[in-house]
Amino acid sequence: MKKIEAIVQPFKLDEIKEALRGIGVDGMTVLEARGHGRQKGHKEVYRGQEYQVDLLPKIKLELVVPDSRTDEVVQVLMESARTGRIGDGKIFVYDVAGAIRIRNNDRGESAL
Repeated sequence: MKKIEAIVQPFKLDEIKEALRGIGVDGMTVLEARGHGRQKGHKEVYRGQEYQVDLLPKIKLELVVPDSRTDEVVQVLMESARTGRIGDGKIFVYDVAGAIRIRNNDRGESAL
């Protein structure tokens, strides 16, 4: 099993969820996050004062999928999250040693 974490633009969330549903992926965790990468934020003006906004709003998606679906899910994430502009985000893939469904003690991929 693999855990896929994707940091994406907030306005792309609905498009990403629809794309994942389209390939049969329903389970995910969505977290609101703030951060920046290479773009280092931007400057804004509020009441005549300029200030640096260095922690931009982002969405963090977490999914655990069978090894056989990892490449497919990553590809769908990339296609649905991409705008072609700086700040589109990142995808991280980790190995998962195990999973347990608390309700009925299912283990491994059957717990997903």
